[in-house]
Amino acid sequence: MEEILQKLVDHGIQLLPAAELTTHFVFERDGFIALVERRNDAFGNAGAPGLLCPQGMAQLIWRGDNAFFVAKGFERQAALEEVEKLRSFGEDLKKSLSK
Repeated sequence: MEEILQKLVDHGIQLLPAAELTTHFVFERDGFIALVERRNDAFGNAGAPGLLCPQGMAQLIWRGDNAFFVAKGFERQAALEEVEKLRSFGEDLKKSLSK
């Protein structure tokens, strides 16, 4: 567990407080978040990352060649740089959680 926590720190990923969530952890970097299953005292699978927004988490969707962050009551176009940062965050999170 300590090794995983160190990898997360090394990748600049932080654990957000979310006491209301009893089944998942919330990890964040650069305004992007992902839910990770709680498995007793360990981390489970990571879900798809998204943008942290006032409504919670906005998922990345594509409409033709255009990317958008979408959540209930929220939508905005995603810049190419944001798409790259989101993908990088997801990859670094999965690497950090692997043993």
